[in-house]
Amino acid sequence: MKILVLIHEYPPIGGGGGQAAKDICEGLVKSGHEVTVLTSHFQDLPQSSEINGVVIKRVHVKRKEAYKAGFFSMFLYVVRAVTEGVKIVRSWKPDVIHNHFAVPAGAAAYCISRLTDVPYILTAHLGDVPGGVPDKTSRWFKFVFPFTPPIWKHAKSVAAVSEFTRDLAIEHYPVEIEVIPNGVDLNMINPGNIQVNDPPVIVFAGRIVTQKNPQLFIETLASLKDLDWRAVMIGDGALRSEILDLVEKNELGNRIALPGWIEPEEVIAWYRKSDILFMPSRSEGLPLVGVQALSMGLALVLSDVGGNAELITHGKNGYIYPSHDTQGFSDGLRDLLSDREKLLEFRLNSRQIASKLDITRVVKSYEALFLKINEGQSKTIYDRKRPNDVS
Repeated sequence: MKILVLIHEYPPIGGGGGQAAKDICEGLVKSGHEVTVLTSHFQDLPQSSEINGVVIKRVHVKRKEAYKAGFFSMFLYVVRAVTEGVKIVRSWKPDVIHNHFAVPAGAAAYCISRLTDVPYILTAHLGDVPGGVPDKTSRWFKFVFPFTPPIWKHAKSVAAVSEFTRDLAIEHYPVEIEVIPNGVDLNMINPGNIQVNDPPVIVFAGRIVTQKNPQLFIETLASLKDLDWRAVMIGDGALRSEILDLVEKNELGNRIALPGWIEPEEVIAWYRKSDILFMPSRSEGLPLVGVQALSMGLALVLSDVGGNAELITHGKNGYIYPSHDTQGFSDGLRDLLSDREKLLEFRLNSRQIASKLDITRVVKSYEALFLKINEGQSKTIYDRKRPNDVS
């Protein structure tokens, strides 16, 4: 099949949603499909390229930062993705459109579909669902929500990355939604022989914004200064200067590395040198950083929000607490940092649990949706002849 993918953030820009989309796209190519991605341009990225068999086309949207898309840049993405998308449909003739995020890519998919009759499926990642990430999107949804129901209604199929995202979406959009979690290539993201570092290393990865609760990351580690550990805080965002001040205030500068916003491959390299993923987020869908950390055999200490609970068996491969439970996070980390044998056991258990999130399973789930849509058409909009058609 030919699949046109719409997403406003595709690596190396954006967060976990973009990386999840990239893994799916490359998995589809490996399964024999043709995939073209229509996404946002940024700085000196090429407007057109091909990576691992995926054709990537980028439209100019005046994006200012790699880690964050502003409202204006997302609006421009819709306008320019519709224009470019219609051209791609007419020349390349895709069988289906797959858009990630109802806002903004869903709006573009809806318009392109209405103009060309090519069906689309929608994957929701939480940030595009009202109330999913209130600190980030509540102000936007006051304006855009009235325009979003048709996007969900007219999608031929809708998927959500976690049960939490699905349940929240159904409250606002009464459509049938199935859960297809984010996945990873377990062969590529492979820790090899798992051993506990000396001292153990704690990692945080994501936007340094209110949603991710980065202040609590620093404050919790400050309560563990009596133990031997090192940490790395990967990412960038509006709260970075505040975090730097907190690190200095708590005299942790020699124990916490802050490499900033780095390429996805570098994030995996840091995971390979780490033992524990600690993410006290206030909201999550099914975070790709958690899926990747699971695959790399890291013990997980996460907040009890969104799809995080789908990654942890409490007391087996990690600990999960309410996002405000500073003492709980401190106790969980102290338990793992003080017992190397338990930490190793948790790490091995994480790698074992990761098998259920193998990208091949995720790709097969999407293939089933695409094929169902394609077979449901009595004929394609291009009147292609079947092999047994008579000339």
